[in-house]
Amino acid sequence: MTTMTVRQILETKGAGAHAVSPGVSVFDALAVMAKHDIGAVLVTENDHLTGIFTERDYARKLVLKGLSSKEATVGELMTPNVCTITPSHTVDEVMNIMTENRFRHLPVVERGKIAGIVTIGDVVKSIIVQQEETISHLSSYIAGDITN
Repeated sequence: MTTMTVRQILETKGAGAHAVSPGVSVFDALAVMAKHDIGAVLVTENDHLTGIFTERDYARKLVLKGLSSKEATVGELMTPNVCTITPSHTVDEVMNIMTENRFRHLPVVERGKIAGIVTIGDVVKSIIVQQEETISHLSSYIAGDITN
């Protein structure tokens, strides 16, 4: 059994990610997130990744800074200097990065271009698929069907 990569996750879920500019209001960014049922949007300027804005950024920063979602901009609350991964990262590597840094979303960048975003849900789903394949293979082996 081979280890699944980020590239395989993106092939299954689809590449691409929703993005907003730093000057967009927090309210409008939340509307994009609600419309697409996602927990984060990438923040870009001229197709360059400048940050990420997540539900956690909203929940923990807006009220504590005394701001309102219609007046505050994403640039004021986003997480800058985003940790990114590449399509060649393995699921195990991504799980370690997410666990160690308490991230739920990681942008995927390939050759300087945004290739997508991987969430903790994507990682867990891929691990479950890998485990199901292993169980199936072992069950076949135990049953004597070694052609699998």
